[in-house]
Amino acid sequence: MMVCMTELWPAPFSATPITHTQVVPGSKSLTNRAYILAALAQGPSTIVGALRSRDTDLMQAALASMGVGFHSAGEAIAVTPGKLRGAVVDCGLAGTVMRFLPAVAAFAEGDVLFDGDQRARQRPITTILDALRELGVDIAGDALPFAVRGTGSARGGTVEIDASGSSQFVSGLLLAAARFDDGLTITHTGGTLPSMPHIEMTLDMLEAAGVTVEASGHTWRVAPQPIRGHRWVIEPDLSNATPFLAAAAVTGGVVSVPHWPIETTQPGDVIRDILERMGCEVVLHADGTGHTLRVSGPSRSNLRGIRLDMSDIGELAPTVAALAACATTTSELTGIAHLRGHETDRLKALTDEINKLGGHCEELEDGLRVHPARLHGGVWHSYEDHRMATAGAIIGLTTEGVSVENISTTAKTLPGFEDMWAQMAEA
Repeated sequence: MMVCMTELWPAPFSATPITHTQVVPGSKSLTNRAYILAALAQGPSTIVGALRSRDTDLMQAALASMGVGFHSAGEAIAVTPGKLRGAVVDCGLAGTVMRFLPAVAAFAEGDVLFDGDQRARQRPITTILDALRELGVDIAGDALPFAVRGTGSARGGTVEIDASGSSQFVSGLLLAAARFDDGLTITHTGGTLPSMPHIEMTLDMLEAAGVTVEASGHTWRVAPQPIRGHRWVIEPDLSNATPFLAAAAVTGGVVSVPHWPIETTQPGDVIRDILERMGCEVVLHADGTGHTLRVSGPSRSNLRGIRLDMSDIGELAPTVAALAACATTTSELTGIAHLRGHETDRLKALTDEINKLGGHCEELEDGLRVHPARLHGGVWHSYEDHRMATAGAIIGLTTEGVSVENISTTAKTLPGFEDMWAQMAEA
Protein backbone atom coordinates (compact mmCIF):
# COMPACT_ATOMS: atom_id res chain seq x y z
CA MET A 1 0.00 0.00 0.00
CA MET A 2 1.52 3.32 -1.05
CA VAL A 3 1.67 6.16 1.45
CA CYS A 4 1.93 9.70 0.15
CA MET A 5 3.76 11.86 2.66
CA THR A 6 2.50 15.37 2.03
CA GLU A 7 1.55 17.95 4.64
CA LEU A 8 0.97 16.91 8.25
CA TRP A 9 -2.02 18.44 10.05
CA PRO A 10 -1.78 18.57 13.86
CA ALA A 11 -5.12 17.09 14.88
CA PRO A 12 -6.78 19.27 17.54
CA PHE A 13 -6.74 17.72 21.03
CA SER A 14 -9.54 18.51 23.47
CA ALA A 15 -8.87 18.08 27.18
CA THR A 16 -12.48 18.97 28.00
CA PRO A 17 -15.89 17.86 26.69
CA ILE A 18 -16.83 19.43 23.36
CA THR A 19 -20.08 21.40 23.04
CA HIS A 20 -20.86 22.37 19.47
CA THR A 21 -23.49 22.73 16.75
CA GLN A 22 -22.36 21.73 13.25
CA VAL A 23 -24.22 22.50 10.01
CA VAL A 24 -23.39 19.80 7.46
CA PRO A 25 -23.52 20.41 3.67
CA GLY A 26 -25.55 18.28 1.25
CA SER A 27 -25.21 14.57 0.58
CA LYS A 28 -22.70 13.50 -2.05
CA SER A 29 -24.68 10.34 -2.85
CA LEU A 30 -27.95 12.24 -3.35
CA THR A 31 -26.27 15.06 -5.30
CA ASN A 32 -24.55 12.81 -7.84
CA ARG A 33 -27.66 10.67 -8.37
CA ALA A 34 -29.70 13.84 -8.91
CA TYR A 35 -27.15 15.07 -11.48
CA ILE A 36 -27.41 11.79 -13.43
CA LEU A 37 -31.22 11.72 -13.43
CA ALA A 38 -31.40 15.41 -14.38
CA ALA A 39 -29.00 14.79 -17.28
CA LEU A 40 -31.12 11.90 -18.61
CA ALA A 41 -34.51 13.53 -18.04
CA GLN A 42 -36.85 14.70 -20.79
CA GLY A 43 -37.15 18.18 -19.28
CA PRO A 44 -35.29 20.58 -17.00
CA SER A 45 -34.61 19.92 -13.31
CA THR A 46 -33.65 22.04 -10.31
CA ILE A 47 -31.29 20.84 -7.59
CA VAL A 48 -31.39 22.71 -4.29
CA GLY A 49 -28.63 22.34 -1.70
CA ALA A 50 -26.28 20.30 -3.92
CA LEU A 51 -22.94 19.49 -2.34
CA ARG A 52 -19.91 21.27 -3.77
CA SER A 53 -16.94 18.94 -3.34
CA ARG A 54 -14.34 17.25 -5.49
CA ASP A 55 -16.59 14.24 -6.23
CA THR A 56 -19.65 16.30 -7.11
CA ASP A 57 -17.66 18.88 -9.08
CA LEU A 58 -16.16 16.04 -11.15
CA MET A 59 -19.64 14.67 -11.86
CA GLN A 60 -20.98 18.09 -12.90
CA ALA A 61 -17.93 18.80 -15.06
CA ALA A 62 -18.20 15.43 -16.78
CA LEU A 63 -21.88 15.87 -17.61
CA ALA A 64 -21.29 19.45 -18.78
CA SER A 65 -18.55 18.26 -21.13
CA MET A 66 -21.08 15.75 -22.52
CA GLY A 67 -23.58 18.51 -23.33
CA VAL A 68 -25.68 18.97 -20.19
CA GLY A 69 -26.42 22.56 -19.19
CA PHE A 70 -25.88 23.83 -15.62
CA HIS A 71 -26.81 27.27 -14.29
CA SER A 72 -26.32 28.23 -10.63
CA ALA A 73 -28.57 30.73 -8.85
CA GLY A 74 -27.98 30.92 -5.12
CA GLU A 75 -28.51 27.50 -3.53
CA ALA A 76 -30.25 26.17 -6.65
CA ILE A 77 -28.73 24.67 -9.80
CA ALA A 78 -30.87 24.53 -12.95
CA VAL A 79 -30.03 21.51 -15.10
CA THR A 80 -31.00 21.41 -18.76
CA PRO A 81 -30.56 18.06 -20.50
CA GLY A 82 -29.09 18.19 -23.97
CA LYS A 83 -28.01 15.94 -26.80
CA LEU A 84 -25.11 13.98 -25.30
CA ARG A 85 -21.80 14.07 -27.11
CA GLY A 86 -18.31 12.60 -26.85
CA ALA A 87 -16.10 13.95 -24.08
CA VAL A 88 -13.14 13.32 -21.78
CA VAL A 89 -14.14 12.42 -18.20
CA ASP A 90 -11.88 12.82 -15.17
CA CYS A 91 -13.17 10.41 -12.53
CA GLY A 92 -10.72 11.54 -9.87
CA LEU A 93 -11.14 8.94 -7.13
CA ALA A 94 -14.95 9.07 -7.22
CA GLY A 95 -16.69 5.71 -7.39
CA THR A 96 -19.99 7.35 -8.36
CA VAL A 97 -18.36 9.02 -11.38
CA MET A 98 -16.50 5.96 -12.66
CA ARG A 99 -19.45 3.58 -12.08
CA PHE A 100 -22.50 5.74 -12.86
CA LEU A 101 -21.33 7.61 -15.96
CA PRO A 102 -20.41 4.71 -18.30
CA ALA A 103 -24.11 3.82 -18.73
CA VAL A 104 -24.90 7.48 -19.44
CA ALA A 105 -22.05 7.60 -21.97
CA ALA A 106 -23.78 4.83 -23.94
CA PHE A 107 -26.30 7.47 -25.08
CA ALA A 108 -23.69 9.97 -26.25
CA GLU A 109 -22.92 10.38 -29.92
CA GLY A 110 -19.18 9.89 -29.91
CA ASP A 111 -16.44 8.44 -27.74
CA VAL A 112 -16.42 9.22 -24.02
CA LEU A 113 -12.93 8.69 -22.60
CA PHE A 114 -12.62 7.88 -18.87
CA ASP A 115 -9.56 8.17 -16.64
CA GLY A 116 -8.83 9.21 -13.07
CA ASP A 117 -6.36 9.23 -10.20
CA GLN A 118 -3.74 6.49 -9.99
CA ARG A 119 -5.59 4.82 -7.11
CA ALA A 120 -8.83 4.93 -9.15
CA ARG A 121 -7.18 2.64 -11.71
CA GLN A 122 -7.06 -0.02 -8.98
CA ARG A 123 -10.72 0.25 -7.95
CA PRO A 124 -13.14 -2.45 -9.21
CA ILE A 125 -14.85 -1.40 -12.47
CA THR A 126 -14.87 -4.47 -14.74
CA THR A 127 -18.33 -5.56 -13.55
CA ILE A 128 -20.09 -2.50 -14.95
CA LEU A 129 -18.09 -2.51 -18.21
CA ASP A 130 -18.80 -6.19 -18.90
CA ALA A 131 -22.49 -5.68 -18.10
CA LEU A 132 -22.75 -2.80 -20.56
CA ARG A 133 -21.04 -4.88 -23.26
CA GLU A 134 -23.70 -7.58 -22.76
CA LEU A 135 -26.33 -4.87 -23.20
CA GLY A 136 -24.97 -3.80 -26.57
CA VAL A 137 -22.57 -1.00 -25.63
CA ASP A 138 -19.17 -0.80 -27.35
CA ILE A 139 -16.40 -0.31 -24.76
CA ALA A 140 -12.64 -0.34 -25.26
CA GLY A 141 -10.69 -1.34 -22.15
CA ASP A 142 -11.35 -3.26 -18.95
CA ALA A 143 -10.17 -0.70 -16.38
CA LEU A 144 -9.32 2.98 -16.23
CA PRO A 145 -8.48 4.37 -18.70
CA PHE A 146 -11.30 3.08 -20.94
CA ALA A 147 -13.58 4.45 -23.66
CA VAL A 148 -17.33 4.13 -24.18
CA ARG A 149 -18.06 4.42 -27.90
CA GLY A 150 -21.52 5.93 -27.76
CA THR A 151 -23.94 5.79 -30.67
CA GLY A 152 -26.82 7.76 -29.15
CA SER A 153 -28.76 4.66 -28.14
CA ALA A 154 -28.24 1.20 -26.63
CA ARG A 155 -30.17 -2.06 -26.87
CA GLY A 156 -30.49 -3.09 -23.22
CA GLY A 157 -32.11 -6.34 -22.17
CA THR A 158 -31.21 -8.80 -19.42
CA VAL A 159 -27.91 -8.94 -17.55
CA GLU A 160 -26.56 -10.85 -14.55
CA ILE A 161 -23.82 -9.27 -12.45
CA ASP A 162 -21.92 -9.98 -9.26
CA ALA A 163 -22.21 -6.71 -7.33
CA SER A 164 -20.71 -8.06 -4.11
CA GLY A 165 -17.80 -5.66 -4.63
CA SER A 166 -19.99 -2.54 -4.71
CA SER A 167 -23.69 -1.68 -4.78
CA GLN A 168 -22.73 1.11 -7.20
CA PHE A 169 -22.69 -1.46 -10.03
CA VAL A 170 -26.45 -1.95 -9.55
CA SER A 171 -27.20 1.74 -9.06
CA GLY A 172 -25.13 2.71 -12.11
CA LEU A 173 -27.27 0.49 -14.33
CA LEU A 174 -30.58 1.39 -12.67
CA LEU A 175 -30.12 5.14 -13.04
CA ALA A 176 -29.91 4.86 -16.85
CA ALA A 177 -32.12 1.77 -17.29
CA ALA A 178 -35.20 3.62 -18.54
CA ARG A 179 -33.24 5.04 -21.51
CA PHE A 180 -32.30 1.64 -23.00
CA ASP A 181 -34.34 0.61 -26.06
CA ASP A 182 -35.51 -2.62 -24.40
CA GLY A 183 -35.20 -1.42 -20.81
CA LEU A 184 -33.12 -3.45 -18.35
CA THR A 185 -33.52 -6.51 -16.19
CA ILE A 186 -30.64 -6.69 -13.68
CA THR A 187 -29.96 -9.68 -11.43
CA HIS A 188 -27.30 -9.80 -8.74
CA THR A 189 -25.87 -13.33 -8.73
CA GLY A 190 -23.11 -13.03 -6.12
CA GLY A 191 -23.15 -13.48 -2.37
CA THR A 192 -23.80 -10.62 0.00
CA LEU A 193 -24.90 -7.40 -1.67
CA PRO A 194 -23.27 -4.58 0.34
CA SER A 195 -24.74 -1.15 1.03
CA MET A 196 -28.34 -2.01 0.20
CA PRO A 197 -29.49 1.39 1.53
CA HIS A 198 -27.68 3.01 -1.40
CA ILE A 199 -29.68 0.87 -3.84
CA GLU A 200 -32.84 1.84 -1.96
CA MET A 201 -31.77 5.48 -2.32
CA THR A 202 -31.45 4.97 -6.09
CA LEU A 203 -34.89 3.33 -6.28
CA ASP A 204 -36.46 6.12 -4.22
CA MET A 205 -35.02 8.78 -6.51
CA LEU A 206 -36.07 6.92 -9.65
CA GLU A 207 -39.62 6.83 -8.32
CA ALA A 208 -39.48 10.59 -7.69
CA ALA A 209 -38.40 11.03 -11.33
CA GLY A 210 -41.42 9.04 -12.52
CA VAL A 211 -39.58 5.77 -13.29
CA THR A 212 -41.29 2.51 -12.34
CA VAL A 213 -39.01 -0.28 -11.14
CA GLU A 214 -40.21 -3.82 -10.45
CA ALA A 215 -38.06 -5.35 -7.73
CA SER A 216 -38.03 -8.99 -6.63
CA GLY A 217 -35.24 -10.09 -4.33
CA HIS A 218 -32.00 -9.21 -6.11
CA THR A 219 -33.65 -8.68 -9.51
CA TRP A 220 -34.78 -5.29 -10.83
CA ARG A 221 -36.83 -4.72 -14.01
CA VAL A 222 -37.17 -1.33 -15.71
CA ALA A 223 -39.20 -0.91 -18.89
CA PRO A 224 -38.23 1.81 -21.38
CA GLN A 225 -39.98 4.97 -20.17
CA PRO A 226 -39.41 8.70 -19.78
CA ILE A 227 -37.41 10.14 -16.91
CA ARG A 228 -39.15 13.29 -15.71
CA GLY A 229 -37.45 16.51 -14.74
CA HIS A 230 -37.74 17.06 -10.99
CA ARG A 231 -37.00 19.54 -8.21
CA TRP A 232 -34.45 17.82 -5.99
CA VAL A 233 -33.86 19.07 -2.44
CA ILE A 234 -30.63 17.54 -1.14
CA GLU A 235 -30.46 16.44 2.51
CA PRO A 236 -27.36 17.05 4.64
CA ASP A 237 -24.73 14.33 4.18
CA LEU A 238 -25.31 12.16 7.24
CA SER A 239 -22.11 10.16 6.75
CA ASN A 240 -20.14 13.42 6.78
CA ALA A 241 -21.95 14.32 10.00
CA THR A 242 -20.75 11.20 11.82
CA PRO A 243 -17.21 12.40 12.72
CA PHE A 244 -18.69 15.46 14.46
CA LEU A 245 -21.15 13.30 16.40
CA ALA A 246 -18.27 10.98 17.26
CA ALA A 247 -16.52 13.99 18.82
CA ALA A 248 -19.26 14.13 21.45
CA ALA A 249 -18.93 10.40 22.07
CA VAL A 250 -15.17 10.35 22.66
CA THR A 251 -14.90 13.58 24.69
CA GLY A 252 -18.06 13.17 26.78
CA GLY A 253 -19.47 16.30 25.16
CA VAL A 254 -22.61 17.40 23.33
CA VAL A 255 -22.75 17.91 19.55
CA SER A 256 -25.86 18.87 17.57
CA VAL A 257 -26.47 18.65 13.82
CA PRO A 258 -29.47 20.67 12.53
CA HIS A 259 -31.72 19.77 9.57
CA TRP A 260 -31.52 16.03 10.29
CA PRO A 261 -34.16 14.26 8.14
CA ILE A 262 -36.96 12.36 9.86
CA GLU A 263 -37.06 9.79 7.04
CA THR A 264 -34.09 9.08 4.80
CA THR A 265 -32.43 6.42 2.67
CA GLN A 266 -28.96 7.59 3.73
CA PRO A 267 -26.99 4.87 5.55
CA GLY A 268 -25.47 7.52 7.82
CA ASP A 269 -28.73 7.70 9.78
CA VAL A 270 -27.76 4.40 11.47
CA ILE A 271 -25.15 6.31 13.49
CA ARG A 272 -27.96 7.15 15.91
CA ASP A 273 -28.39 3.51 16.92
CA ILE A 274 -24.64 2.87 16.95
CA LEU A 275 -23.91 5.73 19.32
CA GLU A 276 -26.74 4.74 21.65
CA ARG A 277 -25.37 1.20 21.85
CA MET A 278 -21.94 2.61 22.67
CA GLY A 279 -23.33 4.55 25.63
CA CYS A 280 -24.39 7.92 24.21
CA GLU A 281 -27.67 9.73 24.68
CA VAL A 282 -29.18 10.46 21.26
CA VAL A 283 -32.16 12.79 20.81
CA LEU A 284 -33.86 13.94 17.60
CA HIS A 285 -36.00 16.96 18.42
CA ALA A 286 -38.09 19.44 16.47
CA ASP A 287 -36.92 23.03 16.16
CA GLY A 288 -38.03 26.05 14.18
CA THR A 289 -36.57 24.83 10.88
CA GLY A 290 -37.08 21.06 11.08
CA HIS A 291 -35.27 18.64 13.35
CA THR A 292 -31.91 18.65 15.11
CA LEU A 293 -29.97 15.58 16.20
CA ARG A 294 -28.21 15.97 19.55
CA VAL A 295 -25.64 13.46 20.81
CA SER A 296 -24.39 13.52 24.41
CA GLY A 297 -21.38 11.31 25.05
CA PRO A 298 -20.81 9.23 28.17
CA SER A 299 -18.33 10.54 30.71
CA ARG A 300 -14.84 10.62 29.25
CA SER A 301 -13.15 7.18 28.88
CA ASN A 302 -16.47 5.35 29.38
CA LEU A 303 -17.40 4.66 25.75
CA ARG A 304 -18.48 1.04 25.24
CA GLY A 305 -17.34 -1.21 22.42
CA ILE A 306 -19.83 -2.67 19.94
CA ARG A 307 -20.36 -5.81 17.88
CA LEU A 308 -21.91 -4.85 14.58
CA ASP A 309 -22.66 -6.23 11.10
CA MET A 310 -21.82 -3.25 8.89
CA SER A 311 -22.56 -4.82 5.49
CA ASP A 312 -25.22 -2.16 4.79
CA ILE A 313 -23.28 0.74 6.30
CA GLY A 314 -19.66 0.14 5.30
CA GLU A 315 -19.00 3.85 4.68
CA LEU A 316 -19.34 4.39 8.44
CA ALA A 317 -16.65 1.83 9.27
CA PRO A 318 -13.73 4.30 9.61
CA THR A 319 -15.74 6.46 12.03
CA VAL A 320 -16.87 3.43 14.06
CA ALA A 321 -13.35 1.96 14.07
CA ALA A 322 -12.04 5.26 15.47
CA LEU A 323 -14.74 5.16 18.15
CA ALA A 324 -13.83 1.55 18.91
CA ALA A 325 -10.17 2.50 19.35
CA CYS A 326 -11.29 4.91 22.10
CA ALA A 327 -13.69 2.46 23.78
CA THR A 328 -13.25 0.55 27.03
CA THR A 329 -14.39 -2.86 25.72
CA THR A 330 -13.71 -4.86 22.56
CA SER A 331 -15.52 -4.08 19.31
CA GLU A 332 -16.06 -6.36 16.33
CA LEU A 333 -17.11 -4.89 12.99
CA THR A 334 -18.05 -7.45 10.33
CA GLY A 335 -19.62 -7.69 6.87
CA ILE A 336 -17.19 -5.19 5.34
CA ALA A 337 -14.77 -7.23 3.24
CA HIS A 338 -15.79 -5.04 0.28
CA LEU A 339 -14.01 -2.08 1.90
CA ARG A 340 -10.76 -3.47 0.56
CA GLY A 341 -11.83 -2.05 -2.82
CA HIS A 342 -12.70 1.47 -1.67
CA GLU A 343 -10.50 4.56 -1.96
CA THR A 344 -7.89 2.40 -0.26
CA ASP A 345 -7.95 -1.03 1.40
CA ARG A 346 -9.70 0.41 4.43
CA LEU A 347 -9.43 -2.73 6.56
CA LYS A 348 -5.64 -2.88 6.26
CA ALA A 349 -5.29 0.90 6.52
CA LEU A 350 -7.35 1.13 9.70
CA THR A 351 -5.53 -1.81 11.26
CA ASP A 352 -2.10 -0.40 10.45
CA GLU A 353 -2.83 3.15 11.61
CA ILE A 354 -4.59 2.20 14.87
CA ASN A 355 -1.77 -0.19 15.76
CA LYS A 356 0.95 2.34 14.96
CA LEU A 357 -0.59 4.63 17.59
CA GLY A 358 -0.41 1.89 20.21
CA GLY A 359 -3.84 0.40 19.56
CA HIS A 360 -4.77 -3.25 19.26
CA CYS A 361 -6.70 -3.84 16.02
CA GLU A 362 -6.97 -7.19 14.24
CA GLU A 363 -7.92 -7.52 10.59
CA LEU A 364 -10.54 -10.25 10.11
CA GLU A 365 -11.63 -11.96 6.89
CA ASP A 366 -14.59 -9.62 6.63
CA GLY A 367 -13.91 -6.89 9.16
CA LEU A 368 -12.03 -5.67 12.21
CA ARG A 369 -11.70 -6.55 15.89
CA VAL A 370 -10.57 -3.61 18.04
CA HIS A 371 -9.46 -4.16 21.64
CA PRO A 372 -9.05 -1.46 24.31
CA ALA A 373 -5.51 -0.07 24.42
CA ARG A 374 -3.77 3.11 25.51
CA LEU A 375 -3.03 5.21 22.43
CA HIS A 376 -0.16 7.60 21.89
CA GLY A 377 0.67 10.33 19.40
CA GLY A 378 2.15 9.82 15.96
CA VAL A 379 1.44 10.24 12.26
CA TRP A 380 -1.91 8.95 10.97
CA HIS A 381 -1.76 8.29 7.22
CA SER A 382 -4.84 8.99 5.11
CA TYR A 383 -3.94 7.00 1.95
CA GLU A 384 -5.75 9.68 -0.10
CA ASP A 385 -8.98 8.46 1.57
CA HIS A 386 -11.27 11.11 3.01
CA ARG A 387 -12.79 8.80 5.62
CA MET A 388 -9.39 7.61 6.80
CA ALA A 389 -8.46 11.27 7.35
CA THR A 390 -11.54 12.00 9.46
CA ALA A 391 -10.97 8.82 11.49
CA GLY A 392 -7.54 10.15 12.44
CA ALA A 393 -9.09 13.46 13.48
CA ILE A 394 -11.50 11.65 15.82
CA ILE A 395 -8.68 9.77 17.54
CA GLY A 396 -6.67 12.99 17.82
CA LEU A 397 -9.37 14.60 19.98
CA THR A 398 -8.44 12.37 22.93
CA THR A 399 -4.87 11.39 22.02
CA GLU A 400 -2.30 14.17 22.16
CA GLY A 401 0.25 14.47 19.40
CA VAL A 402 -1.65 12.91 16.48
CA SER A 403 -0.83 14.41 13.07
CA VAL A 404 -2.99 13.50 10.08
CA GLU A 405 -1.20 13.24 6.74
CA ASN A 406 -2.95 14.94 3.80
CA ILE A 407 -6.06 16.18 5.64
CA SER A 408 -6.97 18.03 2.41
CA THR A 409 -8.18 14.73 0.95
CA THR A 410 -11.41 15.39 2.91
CA ALA A 411 -12.31 17.85 0.11
CA LYS A 412 -13.43 14.77 -1.82
CA THR A 413 -16.79 15.00 -0.04
CA LEU A 414 -16.46 17.77 2.59
CA PRO A 415 -14.34 20.79 1.61
CA GLY A 416 -13.25 22.82 4.60
CA PHE A 417 -13.44 19.89 7.02
CA GLU A 418 -10.22 20.87 8.82
CA ASP A 419 -11.52 24.39 9.51
CA MET A 420 -14.87 23.06 10.74
CA TRP A 421 -13.05 20.58 12.99
CA ALA A 422 -10.72 23.21 14.44
CA GLN A 423 -13.63 25.56 15.16
CA MET A 424 -15.46 22.74 16.94
CA ALA A 425 -12.44 21.83 19.05
CA GLU A 426 -11.78 25.46 19.98
CA ALA A 427 -15.40 26.34 20.83
